[in-house]
Amino acid sequence: MKRNLLILFLINSLLASSAISASQSRTPPRATAPQTSAATATARMPDAKIQSRVLANGLEVLVLEDHSVPLVSVELAVKNGSYTEPPELNGLSHLYEHMFFKANRAIKDREDYVQSIDQLGIVYNGQTHEELVNYYFTTTTPNFGVAMRFMRDAVRYPLFDERQLEQEREVVIGELDRHESNPFGYLSLEMNTRLFYKYPSRKNPGGNRQTVRAATTEMMRLIQGRYYVPNNSAVVVTGAVKSDEVFQLVSDLFGDWPRREKDPFAEFPPVEHPPLEKSEGMVIRQPIQNVIIMIGWHGPSIGKDNPGTYAADVFSFILRQPNSRFQRALVDTGLVTGVNLGYYTQRNVGPINIIAQTTPDKARAAVRAIYNEIEHFNDRDYYTDEQLETAKALLEAEDLFDREKVSEYTHTLSFWWASTGIDYFRGYLGNLRKTSRADIGRYVTTYVHGKPHVGLALMSEESLKQSQLTQEDLIGNRKQNATTANK
Repeated sequence: MKRNLLILFLINSLLASSAISASQSRTPPRATAPQTSAATATARMPDAKIQSRVLANGLEVLVLEDHSVPLVSVELAVKNGSYTEPPELNGLSHLYEHMFFKANRAIKDREDYVQSIDQLGIVYNGQTHEELVNYYFTTTTPNFGVAMRFMRDAVRYPLFDERQLEQEREVVIGELDRHESNPFGYLSLEMNTRLFYKYPSRKNPGGNRQTVRAATTEMMRLIQGRYYVPNNSAVVVTGAVKSDEVFQLVSDLFGDWPRREKDPFAEFPPVEHPPLEKSEGMVIRQPIQNVIIMIGWHGPSIGKDNPGTYAADVFSFILRQPNSRFQRALVDTGLVTGVNLGYYTQRNVGPINIIAQTTPDKARAAVRAIYNEIEHFNDRDYYTDEQLETAKALLEAEDLFDREKVSEYTHTLSFWWASTGIDYFRGYLGNLRKTSRADIGRYVTTYVHGKPHVGLALMSEESLKQSQLTQEDLIGNRKQNATTANK
Protein backbone atom coordinates (compact mmCIF):
# COMPACT_ATOMS: atom_id res chain seq x y z
CA MET A 1 0.00 0.00 0.00
CA LYS A 2 1.75 3.13 -1.18
CA ARG A 3 -0.62 5.87 -0.06
CA ASN A 4 -1.92 7.34 3.15
CA LEU A 5 -3.64 4.35 4.77
CA LEU A 6 -6.25 6.38 6.56
CA ILE A 7 -7.44 8.60 3.72
CA LEU A 8 -7.54 5.91 1.06
CA PHE A 9 -9.45 3.54 3.28
CA LEU A 10 -12.00 6.17 4.16
CA ILE A 11 -12.49 7.18 0.52
CA ASN A 12 -12.81 3.58 -0.64
CA SER A 13 -15.31 2.91 2.13
CA LEU A 14 -17.42 5.85 1.08
CA LEU A 15 -17.51 4.65 -2.48
CA ALA A 16 -18.30 1.07 -1.50
CA SER A 17 -21.23 1.59 0.81
CA SER A 18 -23.32 4.08 2.71
CA ALA A 19 -22.91 1.94 5.85
CA ILE A 20 -19.22 2.63 6.16
CA SER A 21 -16.45 2.03 8.68
CA ALA A 22 -13.65 4.46 9.46
CA SER A 23 -10.02 3.55 9.25
CA GLN A 24 -8.19 2.98 12.46
CA SER A 25 -4.53 3.69 12.80
CA ARG A 26 -3.76 0.26 11.39
CA THR A 27 -6.26 -1.96 9.57
CA PRO A 28 -9.96 -1.63 8.70
CA PRO A 29 -12.46 -3.02 11.20
CA ARG A 30 -14.13 -6.31 10.38
CA ALA A 31 -17.54 -5.48 11.75
CA THR A 32 -19.52 -2.71 13.36
CA ALA A 33 -20.20 -2.86 17.05
CA PRO A 34 -23.34 -4.50 18.39
CA GLN A 35 -24.92 -3.38 21.62
CA THR A 36 -22.74 -4.99 24.28
CA SER A 37 -23.13 -5.00 28.02
CA ALA A 38 -20.48 -3.41 30.22
CA ALA A 39 -19.76 -6.83 31.72
CA THR A 40 -19.02 -8.31 28.30
CA ALA A 41 -16.96 -5.27 27.34
CA THR A 42 -14.55 -5.81 30.22
CA ALA A 43 -13.45 -9.21 28.90
CA ARG A 44 -9.74 -9.30 28.15
CA MET A 45 -8.27 -10.54 24.90
CA PRO A 46 -4.91 -12.32 24.91
CA ASP A 47 -1.94 -10.23 23.82
CA ALA A 48 0.12 -11.37 20.85
CA LYS A 49 3.08 -13.39 22.18
CA ILE A 50 5.87 -11.66 20.31
CA GLN A 51 9.43 -12.80 20.96
CA SER A 52 12.18 -10.28 20.24
CA ARG A 53 15.95 -9.96 20.30
CA VAL A 54 18.43 -7.33 19.20
CA LEU A 55 21.66 -8.48 17.54
CA ALA A 56 24.99 -6.90 18.41
CA ASN A 57 24.84 -4.82 15.21
CA GLY A 58 21.49 -3.31 16.24
CA LEU A 59 19.21 -5.41 14.03
CA GLU A 60 15.96 -6.16 15.85
CA VAL A 61 14.28 -9.54 15.31
CA LEU A 62 10.57 -10.07 16.05
CA VAL A 63 8.91 -13.49 15.95
CA LEU A 64 5.25 -14.41 16.31
CA GLU A 65 4.72 -18.16 16.17
CA ASP A 66 1.53 -19.60 14.66
CA HIS A 67 1.62 -23.30 13.82
CA SER A 68 -1.97 -23.59 12.61
CA VAL A 69 -0.91 -23.57 8.93
CA PRO A 70 2.56 -24.55 7.58
CA LEU A 71 3.26 -21.09 6.18
CA VAL A 72 5.81 -18.48 7.17
CA SER A 73 6.14 -14.77 6.38
CA VAL A 74 9.51 -13.02 6.44
CA GLU A 75 9.50 -9.23 6.44
CA LEU A 76 12.24 -6.64 6.45
CA ALA A 77 11.12 -3.33 7.99
CA VAL A 78 13.21 -0.19 7.52
CA LYS A 79 12.64 3.21 9.12
CA ASN A 80 12.54 5.04 5.84
CA GLY A 81 9.80 6.59 3.72
CA SER A 82 8.65 10.09 2.93
CA TYR A 83 9.31 11.49 6.40
CA THR A 84 13.03 11.12 5.63
CA GLU A 85 12.74 12.99 2.32
CA PRO A 86 13.44 16.66 1.67
CA PRO A 87 12.04 17.83 -1.69
CA GLU A 88 15.16 16.82 -3.62
CA LEU A 89 14.79 13.21 -2.40
CA ASN A 90 10.99 12.90 -2.48
CA GLY A 91 10.03 9.61 -4.08
CA LEU A 92 13.43 7.94 -3.78
CA SER A 93 12.33 5.68 -0.92
CA HIS A 94 9.52 4.51 -3.17
CA LEU A 95 11.88 4.01 -6.11
CA TYR A 96 14.32 2.13 -3.86
CA GLU A 97 11.48 -0.21 -2.91
CA HIS A 98 11.00 -1.01 -6.58
CA MET A 99 14.70 -1.74 -6.98
CA PHE A 100 14.88 -4.02 -3.95
CA PHE A 101 13.74 -7.11 -5.84
CA LYS A 102 15.97 -6.48 -8.84
CA ALA A 103 19.51 -7.70 -9.48
CA ASN A 104 21.73 -8.43 -6.51
CA ARG A 105 24.93 -10.37 -5.91
CA ALA A 106 23.21 -13.75 -5.67
CA ILE A 107 21.35 -13.22 -8.94
CA LYS A 108 24.53 -12.11 -10.70
CA ASP A 109 26.44 -15.14 -9.40
CA ARG A 110 23.51 -17.42 -10.33
CA GLU A 111 23.50 -19.08 -6.94
CA ASP A 112 21.58 -22.34 -6.84
CA TYR A 113 18.79 -21.16 -4.56
CA VAL A 114 18.00 -18.25 -6.89
CA GLN A 115 17.52 -20.60 -9.84
CA SER A 116 14.69 -22.42 -8.09
CA ILE A 117 13.08 -19.53 -6.21
CA ASP A 118 10.31 -19.02 -8.78
CA GLN A 119 9.31 -22.69 -8.39
CA LEU A 120 8.92 -22.54 -4.60
CA GLY A 121 5.65 -20.65 -4.45
CA ILE A 122 7.16 -17.64 -2.71
CA VAL A 123 4.89 -14.59 -2.78
CA TYR A 124 6.75 -11.32 -2.31
CA ASN A 125 6.14 -7.58 -2.46
CA GLY A 126 7.02 -4.26 -0.82
CA GLN A 127 5.29 -1.15 0.50
CA THR A 128 6.36 2.44 1.02
CA HIS A 129 4.69 4.48 3.75
CA GLU A 130 5.46 7.77 5.45
CA GLU A 131 7.56 6.23 8.23
CA LEU A 132 8.21 2.71 7.00
CA VAL A 133 9.35 0.78 3.96
CA ASN A 134 8.76 -2.96 4.27
CA TYR A 135 9.53 -6.01 2.10
CA TYR A 136 7.97 -9.40 2.64
CA PHE A 137 8.04 -13.01 1.50
CA THR A 138 5.35 -15.57 2.29
CA THR A 139 6.04 -19.22 1.58
CA THR A 140 5.70 -22.72 2.98
CA THR A 141 7.74 -23.42 6.09
CA PRO A 142 10.30 -25.73 4.37
CA ASN A 143 11.32 -22.76 2.19
CA PHE A 144 11.89 -20.43 5.15
CA GLY A 145 15.66 -20.55 4.79
CA VAL A 146 15.52 -19.72 1.09
CA ALA A 147 13.35 -16.68 1.75
CA MET A 148 15.74 -15.50 4.46
CA ARG A 149 18.76 -15.87 2.17
CA PHE A 150 17.10 -13.88 -0.59
CA MET A 151 16.17 -11.16 1.90
CA ARG A 152 19.77 -11.00 3.08
CA ASP A 153 21.18 -10.74 -0.44
CA ALA A 154 18.57 -8.18 -1.55
CA VAL A 155 19.20 -5.80 1.35
CA ARG A 156 22.97 -6.16 1.61
CA TYR A 157 24.17 -6.66 -1.95
CA PRO A 158 21.98 -4.77 -4.46
CA LEU A 159 23.58 -4.02 -7.82
CA PHE A 160 21.33 -1.13 -8.93
CA ASP A 161 21.59 -2.06 -12.59
CA GLU A 162 21.27 1.06 -14.77
CA ARG A 163 18.86 -0.54 -17.22
CA GLN A 164 16.61 -1.79 -14.45
CA LEU A 165 16.69 1.59 -12.74
CA GLU A 166 15.57 3.23 -15.96
CA GLN A 167 12.68 0.77 -16.24
CA GLU A 168 11.58 1.23 -12.64
CA ARG A 169 11.68 5.00 -12.92
CA GLU A 170 9.03 4.73 -15.61
CA VAL A 171 7.00 2.26 -13.56
CA VAL A 172 6.95 4.63 -10.58
CA ILE A 173 6.05 7.60 -12.77
CA GLY A 174 3.19 5.55 -14.21
CA GLU A 175 1.94 4.92 -10.67
CA LEU A 176 2.05 8.64 -9.95
CA ASP A 177 0.13 9.40 -13.13
CA ARG A 178 -2.60 6.91 -12.23
CA HIS A 179 -2.82 8.24 -8.69
CA GLU A 180 -3.14 11.86 -9.76
CA SER A 181 -5.64 11.03 -12.50
CA ASN A 182 -7.94 9.71 -9.78
CA PRO A 183 -9.82 12.66 -8.25
CA PHE A 184 -9.80 10.99 -4.84
CA GLY A 185 -6.04 10.54 -4.96
CA TYR A 186 -5.80 14.22 -5.76
CA LEU A 187 -8.02 14.99 -2.77
CA SER A 188 -5.78 13.11 -0.33
CA LEU A 189 -2.67 14.75 -1.80
CA GLU A 190 -4.24 18.20 -1.52
CA MET A 191 -5.19 17.61 2.11
CA ASN A 192 -1.67 16.56 3.09
CA THR A 193 -0.11 19.41 1.11
CA ARG A 194 -2.19 21.94 3.02
CA LEU A 195 -2.04 20.31 6.44
CA PHE A 196 1.74 19.97 6.23
CA TYR A 197 2.33 23.06 4.18
CA LYS A 198 5.97 23.75 5.09
CA TYR A 199 7.27 20.23 4.43
CA PRO A 200 4.70 18.52 2.17
CA SER A 201 7.25 16.09 0.72
CA ARG A 202 7.54 14.48 4.17
CA LYS A 203 3.93 13.28 3.88
CA ASN A 204 4.02 12.14 0.25
CA PRO A 205 5.31 8.53 0.02
CA GLY A 206 4.74 8.31 -3.73
CA GLY A 207 7.07 11.18 -4.49
CA ASN A 208 7.03 13.39 -7.56
CA ARG A 209 7.95 12.93 -11.18
CA GLN A 210 10.88 15.35 -11.22
CA THR A 211 12.91 13.70 -8.48
CA VAL A 212 12.04 10.19 -9.60
CA ARG A 213 12.98 10.91 -13.20
CA ALA A 214 16.29 12.45 -12.10
CA ALA A 215 17.21 9.55 -9.79
CA THR A 216 20.58 7.90 -10.29
CA THR A 217 22.30 4.80 -8.95
CA GLU A 218 24.38 7.11 -6.76
CA MET A 219 21.18 8.35 -5.14
CA MET A 220 20.07 4.79 -4.54
CA ARG A 221 23.39 4.16 -2.79
CA LEU A 222 22.78 7.28 -0.73
CA ILE A 223 19.44 5.89 0.50
CA GLN A 224 21.06 2.52 1.18
CA GLY A 225 23.94 3.99 3.16
CA ARG A 226 21.70 6.18 5.32
CA TYR A 227 18.80 3.89 6.13
CA TYR A 228 19.40 0.30 4.98
CA VAL A 229 21.59 -0.54 7.92
CA PRO A 230 20.99 -3.05 10.74
CA ASN A 231 20.58 -0.44 13.47
CA ASN A 232 17.70 1.07 11.49
CA SER A 233 15.99 -2.19 10.48
CA ALA A 234 14.04 -5.14 11.81
CA VAL A 235 13.39 -8.67 10.58
CA VAL A 236 9.83 -9.75 11.38
CA VAL A 237 8.95 -13.44 11.08
CA THR A 238 5.49 -14.90 11.65
CA GLY A 239 3.96 -18.32 11.14
CA ALA A 240 4.95 -21.95 11.59
CA VAL A 241 8.50 -21.44 12.85
CA LYS A 242 10.30 -21.81 16.16
CA SER A 243 11.60 -18.60 17.71
CA ASP A 244 15.01 -19.99 18.68
CA GLU A 245 15.60 -21.29 15.17
CA VAL A 246 14.64 -17.91 13.70
CA PHE A 247 16.99 -16.03 16.00
CA GLN A 248 19.84 -18.37 15.09
CA LEU A 249 19.27 -18.15 11.34
CA VAL A 250 18.95 -14.35 11.40
CA SER A 251 22.15 -14.15 13.43
CA ASP A 252 23.96 -16.43 10.96
CA LEU A 253 22.79 -14.48 7.88
CA PHE A 254 22.71 -10.91 9.18
CA GLY A 255 25.06 -10.92 12.16
CA ASP A 256 28.03 -9.59 10.17
CA TRP A 257 26.00 -6.81 8.53
CA PRO A 258 27.99 -3.69 9.56
CA ARG A 259 26.04 -1.23 11.65
CA ARG A 260 26.00 2.45 10.79
CA GLU A 261 28.33 4.44 13.00
CA LYS A 262 25.75 7.19 13.55
CA ASP A 263 22.04 6.80 14.09
CA PRO A 264 20.54 8.12 10.81
CA PHE A 265 17.89 10.05 12.72
CA ALA A 266 20.49 11.72 14.89
CA GLU A 267 22.38 12.80 11.77
CA PHE A 268 19.29 13.53 9.66
CA PRO A 269 16.50 14.31 12.16
CA PRO A 270 12.89 14.52 10.93
CA VAL A 271 11.49 18.01 10.49
CA GLU A 272 9.07 19.60 12.94
CA HIS A 273 5.80 20.29 11.13
CA PRO A 274 4.63 23.74 12.25
CA PRO A 275 0.99 24.04 13.35
CA LEU A 276 -1.50 25.60 11.00
CA GLU A 277 -1.72 29.34 11.49
CA LYS A 278 -5.35 29.58 10.39
CA SER A 279 -8.12 27.50 8.92
CA GLU A 280 -8.40 27.18 5.18
CA GLY A 281 -11.15 26.13 2.82
CA MET A 282 -10.86 24.93 -0.74
CA VAL A 283 -13.09 23.55 -3.49
CA ILE A 284 -11.52 20.99 -5.83
CA ARG A 285 -13.38 20.82 -9.10
CA GLN A 286 -13.47 17.33 -10.58
CA PRO A 287 -16.07 15.63 -12.80
CA ILE A 288 -17.77 13.51 -10.14
CA GLN A 289 -21.48 13.18 -9.46
CA ASN A 290 -21.59 13.42 -5.69
CA VAL A 291 -19.74 15.65 -3.23
CA ILE A 292 -16.90 14.50 -0.98
CA ILE A 293 -16.17 16.62 2.08
CA MET A 294 -12.88 16.24 3.97
CA ILE A 295 -11.83 18.12 7.10
CA GLY A 296 -8.34 17.64 8.54
CA TRP A 297 -6.40 18.59 11.68
CA HIS A 298 -2.94 17.93 13.07
CA GLY A 299 -3.28 15.08 15.55
CA PRO A 300 -1.06 13.64 18.29
CA SER A 301 2.44 12.29 17.67
CA ILE A 302 3.84 9.08 19.13
CA GLY A 303 6.49 9.89 21.70
CA LYS A 304 4.99 13.30 22.44
CA ASP A 305 1.42 12.44 23.38
CA ASN A 306 0.89 8.68 23.54
CA PRO A 307 -2.31 8.94 25.63
CA GLY A 308 -3.73 11.18 22.90
CA THR A 309 -3.19 8.43 20.33
CA TYR A 310 -5.11 5.87 22.41
CA ALA A 311 -7.93 8.34 22.98
CA ALA A 312 -8.01 9.09 19.24
CA ASP A 313 -8.43 5.40 18.40
CA VAL A 314 -11.20 4.84 20.96
CA PHE A 315 -13.13 8.00 20.07
CA SER A 316 -12.89 7.28 16.33
CA PHE A 317 -14.24 3.79 16.94
CA ILE A 318 -17.19 5.11 18.94
CA LEU A 319 -18.14 7.60 16.25
CA ARG A 320 -18.01 5.14 13.39
CA GLN A 321 -20.62 2.83 14.93
CA PRO A 322 -24.11 3.03 13.38
CA ASN A 323 -25.72 3.67 16.77
CA SER A 324 -23.48 6.65 17.60
CA ARG A 325 -24.94 10.13 17.80
CA PHE A 326 -22.49 11.18 15.07
CA GLN A 327 -23.91 8.65 12.59
CA ARG A 328 -27.52 9.19 13.61
CA ALA A 329 -27.27 12.95 13.19
CA LEU A 330 -25.67 12.75 9.75
CA VAL A 331 -26.44 9.42 8.06
CA ASP A 332 -29.83 8.57 9.55
CA THR A 333 -31.14 12.04 8.73
CA GLY A 334 -30.15 11.60 5.09
CA LEU A 335 -27.74 14.53 5.05
CA VAL A 336 -24.85 12.26 4.05
CA THR A 337 -24.59 8.76 2.63
CA GLY A 338 -21.55 8.08 4.80
CA VAL A 339 -19.32 9.88 7.27
CA ASN A 340 -16.34 8.96 9.43
CA LEU A 341 -13.74 10.35 11.76
CA GLY A 342 -10.33 8.69 11.76
CA TYR A 343 -6.83 9.16 13.14
CA TYR A 344 -3.66 7.85 11.48
CA THR A 345 -0.98 6.88 14.01
CA GLN A 346 2.38 8.51 13.25
CA ARG A 347 5.49 9.49 15.13
CA ASN A 348 5.82 12.68 13.08
CA VAL A 349 2.31 14.21 13.47
CA GLY A 350 -0.62 11.92 12.76
CA PRO A 351 -3.49 13.55 10.86
CA ILE A 352 -7.12 13.52 11.99
CA ASN A 353 -9.67 13.44 9.18
CA ILE A 354 -13.42 13.58 8.82
CA ILE A 355 -14.63 12.49 5.42
CA ALA A 356 -18.22 12.44 4.20
CA GLN A 357 -20.12 11.84 1.00
CA THR A 358 -23.27 13.74 0.15
CA THR A 359 -25.20 15.20 -2.77
CA PRO A 360 -24.98 18.73 -4.19
CA ASP A 361 -28.40 19.76 -2.89
CA LYS A 362 -27.49 18.69 0.66
CA ALA A 363 -23.82 19.64 0.70
CA ARG A 364 -24.13 22.96 2.48
CA ALA A 365 -26.47 21.62 5.16
CA ALA A 366 -24.27 18.54 5.58
CA VAL A 367 -21.11 20.58 6.19
CA ARG A 368 -22.87 22.75 8.74
CA ALA A 369 -24.29 19.69 10.47
CA ILE A 370 -20.83 18.10 10.67
CA TYR A 371 -19.42 21.18 12.35
CA ASN A 372 -22.40 21.25 14.69
CA GLU A 373 -21.58 17.70 15.76
CA ILE A 374 -17.93 18.63 16.26
CA GLU A 375 -18.98 21.38 18.67
CA HIS A 376 -20.72 18.78 20.84
CA PHE A 377 -17.94 16.15 20.90
CA ASN A 378 -17.17 16.91 24.54
CA ASP A 379 -20.77 16.97 25.75
CA ARG A 380 -21.28 14.53 28.62
CA ASP A 381 -24.09 12.78 26.77
CA TYR A 382 -22.40 12.59 23.35
CA TYR A 383 -21.64 8.93 24.02
CA THR A 384 -22.56 6.59 26.84
CA ASP A 385 -20.33 4.77 29.29
CA GLU A 386 -21.47 1.54 27.66
CA GLN A 387 -20.38 2.77 24.22
CA LEU A 388 -16.99 3.69 25.66
CA GLU A 389 -16.43 0.27 27.22
CA THR A 390 -17.76 -1.51 24.14
CA ALA A 391 -15.36 0.41 21.89
CA LYS A 392 -12.37 -0.61 23.97
CA ALA A 393 -13.44 -4.26 24.06
CA LEU A 394 -14.07 -4.42 20.32
CA LEU A 395 -10.76 -2.75 19.51
CA GLU A 396 -9.11 -5.57 21.45
CA ALA A 397 -11.18 -8.13 19.57
CA GLU A 398 -10.24 -6.47 16.28
CA ASP A 399 -6.57 -7.07 17.02
CA LEU A 400 -7.34 -10.72 17.72
CA PHE A 401 -9.25 -11.06 14.44
CA ASP A 402 -6.31 -9.52 12.59
CA ARG A 403 -4.08 -12.30 13.87
CA GLU A 404 -6.23 -14.86 12.03
CA LYS A 405 -4.23 -14.11 8.89
CA VAL A 406 -0.75 -14.00 10.29
CA SER A 407 0.88 -13.08 6.97
CA GLU A 408 -1.09 -9.80 6.99
CA TYR A 409 -0.45 -9.28 10.69
CA THR A 410 3.25 -9.26 9.85
CA HIS A 411 2.70 -5.85 8.20
CA THR A 412 0.94 -4.62 11.33
CA LEU A 413 3.95 -5.57 13.45
CA SER A 414 6.31 -3.79 11.05
CA PHE A 415 4.16 -0.68 11.03
CA TRP A 416 4.09 -0.49 14.83
CA TRP A 417 7.81 -1.23 15.11
CA ALA A 418 8.74 1.60 12.73
CA SER A 419 6.26 4.29 13.71
CA THR A 420 5.76 3.64 17.40
CA GLY A 421 8.29 1.14 18.67
CA ILE A 422 7.51 -2.40 19.76
CA ASP A 423 7.06 -1.37 23.41
CA TYR A 424 4.16 0.87 22.36
CA PHE A 425 2.63 -2.07 20.55
CA ARG A 426 3.05 -4.42 23.49
CA GLY A 427 1.29 -1.95 25.75
CA TYR A 428 -1.35 -0.94 23.23
CA LEU A 429 -4.26 -3.06 24.43
CA GLY A 430 -3.59 -2.31 28.08
CA ASN A 431 -3.51 1.41 27.42
CA LEU A 432 -6.73 1.22 25.42
CA ARG A 433 -8.41 -0.29 28.47
CA LYS A 434 -7.27 2.66 30.58
CA THR A 435 -8.69 5.29 28.20
CA SER A 436 -11.24 7.44 30.04
CA ARG A 437 -13.69 10.20 29.24
CA ALA A 438 -11.14 12.66 30.54
CA ASP A 439 -8.55 11.34 28.07
CA ILE A 440 -10.97 11.69 25.16
CA GLY A 441 -11.98 15.15 26.32
CA ARG A 442 -8.36 16.26 26.45
CA TYR A 443 -7.77 14.82 22.97
CA VAL A 444 -10.73 16.70 21.49
CA THR A 445 -9.78 19.93 23.26
CA THR A 446 -6.10 19.70 22.32
CA TYR A 447 -6.43 18.79 18.66
CA VAL A 448 -9.94 19.55 17.38
CA HIS A 449 -12.00 22.16 19.20
CA GLY A 450 -11.11 25.63 18.04
CA LYS A 451 -7.97 24.45 16.28
CA PRO A 452 -6.97 25.58 12.77
CA HIS A 453 -7.91 23.00 10.17
CA VAL A 454 -8.37 22.41 6.45
CA GLY A 455 -11.79 21.93 4.87
CA LEU A 456 -11.96 20.54 1.33
CA ALA A 457 -14.85 19.83 -1.00
CA LEU A 458 -14.44 17.63 -4.07
CA MET A 459 -17.20 18.29 -6.61
CA SER A 460 -17.98 19.24 -10.17
CA GLU A 461 -18.46 22.82 -11.37
CA GLU A 462 -22.19 22.20 -11.73
CA SER A 463 -22.42 20.77 -8.21
CA LEU A 464 -20.62 23.79 -6.80
CA LYS A 465 -23.18 26.12 -8.35
CA GLN A 466 -26.05 23.99 -7.09
CA SER A 467 -24.68 23.60 -3.57
CA GLN A 468 -23.69 27.25 -3.05
CA LEU A 469 -21.00 26.14 -0.63
CA THR A 470 -19.08 29.09 0.80
CA GLN A 471 -15.71 29.67 2.39
CA GLU A 472 -17.36 30.00 5.78
CA ASP A 473 -19.15 26.67 5.33
CA LEU A 474 -15.94 24.79 4.61
CA ILE A 475 -14.08 26.05 7.66
CA GLY A 476 -17.13 26.03 9.95
CA ASN A 477 -16.29 29.32 11.63
CA ARG A 478 -17.58 32.60 10.25
CA LYS A 479 -15.52 34.67 12.68
CA GLN A 480 -12.15 33.08 11.99
CA ASN A 481 -9.72 34.49 9.45
CA ALA A 482 -9.44 32.08 6.57
CA THR A 483 -8.55 31.74 2.94
CA THR A 484 -10.28 29.81 0.24
CA ALA A 485 -9.31 28.67 -3.21
CA ASN A 486 -11.00 27.03 -6.14
CA LYS A 487 -9.43 24.58 -8.52
